[in-house]
Amino acid sequence: MTEIAATRRSRITPEREAELYESVLGLLREVGYDALTMDAVATRTRSSKATLYRQWGGKAELVVKALRHGKPSRVEQIDTGSLRGDLHALVTHEDDCTMEQNSALMRGVAMAMHHNDDLRQAFREQLIEPEMTNFQQVLGRAVARGEIRPDCPALDFLVHMMVGGFATRTLLEDQPPTQAFLTSYIDAVVLPALGVHTT
Repeated sequence: MTEIAATRRSRITPEREAELYESVLGLLREVGYDALTMDAVATRTRSSKATLYRQWGGKAELVVKALRHGKPSRVEQIDTGSLRGDLHALVTHEDDCTMEQNSALMRGVAMAMHHNDDLRQAFREQLIEPEMTNFQQVLGRAVARGEIRPDCPALDFLVHMMVGGFATRTLLEDQPPTQAFLTSYIDAVVLPALGVHTT
């Protein structure tokens, strides 16, 4: 982070930043990404639009930072001693109600990414790439413990499998993802694909 960027960020306290992100997510749920404006964020958060642009550069960066801040767990903070324990712990960080709300939110953002290059780029840089790196660390620990063979072909597809289970529940069954569904999915699909025993 440059000295100028550090100076800019120091003007907003962590508490104020968290409050602002919650307001952004609230607006996103109400109107969707395309209809969300920096004017509306400024009004909702009692901020100046100039401050928002100076701090975040634009709508895409602000929305993605809010989404990242709103994530209830960080993959890199979970280490239960087993891959199954790590993945189950990740699922249980969100209750079913929150998971349903966040699933709907992410579907809306995913749709908006199709025609907003800046949103797609920010989403990849701020969310997807860090998550993939974190999951690789989780898998690296599992390989080091001898749970997964280092040449297992499914190693490169853990994130794909996890996102697929989360996203397709609504598409295929018109049901939101739940802790019970995702835990069963991990045991029935993800772990066997990695060669990990679930009993």
